[in-house]
Amino acid sequence: MAATTASTPAATATTATTTTTTTTTTTTTTTAAPASKPAKLPITVEKPTPYTFDLGLLLANDPNPVAAPRTADRAALESHLAAVARDGAQVLINQLLTTCPISSTPQGVLLGLPPATTPLPREKPVPDVSNNGKPETKWSAFAKRRGIKPKTREQRRNLQYNEATGEWERKWGYKGANKAGQDAPIIEVKAKDEERRMAEGKSVRGDKRREIRERVKRNERRMRRNLRNQEKAGGK
Repeated sequence: MAATTASTPAATATTATTTTTTTTTTTTTTTAAPASKPAKLPITVEKPTPYTFDLGLLLANDPNPVAAPRTADRAALESHLAAVARDGAQVLINQLLTTCPISSTPQGVLLGLPPATTPLPREKPVPDVSNNGKPETKWSAFAKRRGIKPKTREQRRNLQYNEATGEWERKWGYKGANKAGQDAPIIEVKAKDEERRMAEGKSVRGDKRREIRERVKRNERRMRRNLRNQEKAGGK
């Protein structure tokens, strides 16, 4: 700061001149050199006790104890566990590439895995397929003990209600309703029909049995025709 003083007879006046100094700061940015690439880890893994494998499940079992460092540093512990996991993955890949067949397909390169040998526990109990997964009732338990099996659809269709006796009976087959009267000691017939049968050497019981045999043959012919039609439709 510079000061100039002027003197006069009446008074003395002082004039001050202020000089401002400006300071400029220059910032220099330094660019770090590119970091070097991490070193490649070895592809061979040496352990005191060798690994065991179940390649069907992509499983590598390491029987060696995990010698975790006794330290409170969590980063060091995580780094050690990551190294153990990396060794297990590396040795599993080595085993797959050296023992499993490799084939090239239009979808890409495929690696054939052997069947799994390690039994794995189920998360849930085995479903009861005998009762469609439903809880067993008292009747189903009783039927299982007695060996009672549910009727099939064909068996249910073969039942009809006899209002005269008030019971369910079969429509055909053993003691079927279509055989009613065959074993009766006395059968009511018409005189003209009986004379015709006697002239032809037939009987009413024989006609009934003959009618049943013809019906069975007719049903068999229909069944064979239906099978042929199904085969033709399937061939198309």
